[in-house]
Amino acid sequence: MLDEWHKRYPKLKLKRYASNTEKLFRKIIYGHLPPEKRHPMEPNCHPELDTSDFCDEEDTRNYQSMVGAVQWAVSLGRIDINVHIMSLGSFRSQPRVGHLEMIKRLYGYLRKFKHATIRFRTRLPDTTDMDFTEYDWSRSPYADAKEEYPANIAKARGKAVQQVTYVDANLYHDMLSGKAVTALLHMLNQTPIDWFSKKQATVETATFGSENVAARTAIEQMKTIKYTLLYLGVPVIDRSILVGDNKSVVDCTSQPHSRLAKRHLMLSYHYVRDAIASGNYAFVWLNGKDNPADILSKHW
Repeated sequence: MLDEWHKRYPKLKLKRYASNTEKLFRKIIYGHLPPEKRHPMEPNCHPELDTSDFCDEEDTRNYQSMVGAVQWAVSLGRIDINVHIMSLGSFRSQPRVGHLEMIKRLYGYLRKFKHATIRFRTRLPDTTDMDFTEYDWSRSPYADAKEEYPANIAKARGKAVQQVTYVDANLYHDMLSGKAVTALLHMLNQTPIDWFSKKQATVETATFGSENVAARTAIEQMKTIKYTLLYLGVPVIDRSILVGDNKSVVDCTSQPHSRLAKRHLMLSYHYVRDAIASGNYAFVWLNGKDNPADILSKHW
């Protein structure tokens, strides 16, 4: 039964590039293979707190080469190490010995799990368990909200595509700067097509703030992806779905009668609400244990 499932869906294989990273580690840098690891980093690891000695010039060049190779792996589909290389990439200009050991461990993880693949599942996702409560926005400032589409888009052809984006934020990810991380996983039907993990530009003191900023970033990227698909002639379903695990943020941005107590979040708050009031976006809640964007926001 499992073999039939594997044959049914095409897949993006990343084994060859993982093997090339091994060659980089063995032939160019250290002369041996990295030891296999089950985790890319120690859980709750904080590279910014490392106080070991700075690397010399040779180790710094090796570190930069290794970081660059792994960043390409992420671009090609290794979603599972995105947040780790995002954190380690912050120290490319002057890494420490501890950071070098962390990137070596990451290579050991890639060696052990070199067979990672992305399956292309084209069926529409099952959204029956999602709560799409409709609200009356006619008495709100967003009464006339609507999404403007380009006039010169191509004629839609083919099967319908549902856009679903999972969002998460990790408060106080960087313990020195206090910045949180925004994590986004964009899906078309049941296939991941884009992913995002980056420190937020501002420092938030509560999860509500970091999740609100992440939701705004998600809507911005969802619009970009939707317009790209429309120009390519893809029949995108009108209502795109944003899924988050913070109940307070979901309710605050989805209900017309909710109020914002933190004024510094005003722009993000109104941007998301305007998109939802247009009817072209829905923001639904999902238990954090089931949120796949979690893999892009925390060191696991």
